[in-house]
Amino acid sequence: MSEIKVLSKEVSELIAAGEVIDRPASIIKELLENAIDAGANVITVEIKNGGRTYIRVTDNGKGISKEDLPTAFLRHATSKISVKNDLDSIMTLGFRGEALASICAVSKVDVLTKRPEEDYGTHYVIEGAVEKTCEECGCPDGTTFVVRDIFYNVPARLKFLKKDVSEGNFAADLVTKLTLSHPEISFKFIRDNKVEILTAGDGKIYSAVYSVYGRDFANSMLEVDYTWQGMHITGFTVKPLSAKPNRRFQNFFVNKRYVKSRACAAALEEAYRNLLMTGKFPACVLYIDIPPNTIDVNVHPTKIEVRFSDEKLMHEAVFFAVKNSLMKNDRPNEMHLENKRNFTDRELFDIPKKDNSVQLKFSMENDTPKPVASKAEIPVPKPQTEKQYENSYSYQKPAPTLKTVESRSITEEEKEKLSGSDDMFLASLEQPAKKETAVTELSGPEPKPHKVTVEEINKAISEIPLPEEPEEQSGDAFKFIDAQSFTKKKPVSVIVEEKEPEKPKPVVVGELFKTYVVAQVGDEMILMDKHAAHERYIFERIKSDAEQLETQMFLEPIMVLLSYDEYDALTANLDKVSQLGFEIEPDVAPTVAVKGVPIILGDDNPADIISELAKNFIENKLNPQIELFDDLYHSIACKAAIKANDTNSGIELQALVNAVYGQENIRYCPHGRPVMITLTKRDIEKQFRRVL
Repeated sequence: MSEIKVLSKEVSELIAAGEVIDRPASIIKELLENAIDAGANVITVEIKNGGRTYIRVTDNGKGISKEDLPTAFLRHATSKISVKNDLDSIMTLGFRGEALASICAVSKVDVLTKRPEEDYGTHYVIEGAVEKTCEECGCPDGTTFVVRDIFYNVPARLKFLKKDVSEGNFAADLVTKLTLSHPEISFKFIRDNKVEILTAGDGKIYSAVYSVYGRDFANSMLEVDYTWQGMHITGFTVKPLSAKPNRRFQNFFVNKRYVKSRACAAALEEAYRNLLMTGKFPACVLYIDIPPNTIDVNVHPTKIEVRFSDEKLMHEAVFFAVKNSLMKNDRPNEMHLENKRNFTDRELFDIPKKDNSVQLKFSMENDTPKPVASKAEIPVPKPQTEKQYENSYSYQKPAPTLKTVESRSITEEEKEKLSGSDDMFLASLEQPAKKETAVTELSGPEPKPHKVTVEEINKAISEIPLPEEPEEQSGDAFKFIDAQSFTKKKPVSVIVEEKEPEKPKPVVVGELFKTYVVAQVGDEMILMDKHAAHERYIFERIKSDAEQLETQMFLEPIMVLLSYDEYDALTANLDKVSQLGFEIEPDVAPTVAVKGVPIILGDDNPADIISELAKNFIENKLNPQIELFDDLYHSIACKAAIKANDTNSGIELQALVNAVYGQENIRYCPHGRPVMITLTKRDIEKQFRRVL
């Protein structure tokens, strides 16, 4: 008796459907991708009970004709590709022709569809891959899919579904990904009669990010726009201080298709290396546009994974794009003071109104009540005139400046001290000149004012040297002209070459709590953590000087067993391994002979270190140094840097600020803490009510 049999259509359909449809979110994914491929720009998704009992997807795309509708639910029926060469240039989200066949095999499906050129639409009903109804009806242009009772005919699959809330969250996350991948489409997501997601569909990536993740997330992002060897990468990446506690906010879209890529994730995290605090991960929304013939999207039934023809090139593109954005757009954190009004205008400027009612309060002193005037009874002084103020003992009427200020000649010794501009500034800080004025102290006599006569003014004007008389080109002497003749002459235009203003340099003002350096740069105040700044400065110096590490040779080589992919990656990069201070020779695959390691590693186990080094080469890291190197550099920099509460002179603090300020790679300490924050002059003036 023959043991090999052909499976029935029902069983084969269920098995095939299990590869594509595993939960309600899978149905939503397939229907949304078809709606996007149909050219829709408005899509609505509605679910009930997590999508287990009801799913509706409505779009305004081109629709399906009545003749094609039954065929669309057959397996391997598609309009996306026709010949094998089309697989090399796939730009649509769906192309396998398995979505609708898999959906109708495990659920009850109603379809309402109409093409713009047709007068009537079509109502089509199919349950368990069996057609029930196909009739004309009235409906708007586009397509509406209503899917009910998923896995009604496969109870074993139904019991593996999670709670309705969890399944609804899977669906919401899927809609989120497609919303971000197509900002030009307006999406609406309704869960149990409540709208949760609504996007504008204006084509702006920022609008989509704002609608999905909210204002705080959108404001914490940096714009990315970079081209590398034919790959164009756009989108947003997060500021290091706003990193997330997990990797769930890492979104990569390859040709507008959401994918999970280890190469992209590794490149992203390498770009943030030494910028994040422990336990934090970068977030991003990155769009990668590459030629379709350089990727293979037909490697997974749900098309969630892709394969790149050159993963190293992809790694470099993502790394350089994100790193360039961080270096270019990330700025020191700006501190904003609360725009809070501590006093009302009446409290600041108005005089309290007098209350005519008599209010008495009593204070108990020696058990005897005594009346005390309340605040309303306190007499408020009326504004007095200047003459009335003169009669008071504290008023000194200032005399005109011309008559009261006495000049003082500077001695030759003082001129020598104040000859240079910097010396003059420092000398003025140490020994400020005392100005003598005619304001009379209570105990001192009033100095006699000096009267300036008209003759003295004319004499001073006559001593001003006049400019030399220039000669005209004709040789005639230049003649001075009066005001009347001057108005008849045409004005002479003088072209002055404008020079670019010099960038302001930081000037240290002081230090707070022996930890934070206060400096002024133009119209900004900066607060710098001196330990974090010095630590990062030393860390960068050590890394730049460690290009060629000294090697400690072993008496006998240590044999290290690797996996085959680790062996291939390591032996293909022996020159880079040598630059890092390792002496390695390939042995019988997959074994390598380690003859020497960098001295800085000490007595650490070479087997673990070599394996980690090979892993970095597999991930195509541009900086293949092992994490242990960074940990050692961190430790050295932290111990060598100045500490909080250390006493430092003004010269030392100024030198530190000069060395750190403006350096693009010194914004965070090696542990991810910010080096400095800024506060603008305008924010300070708002607090003092100088500006409103």
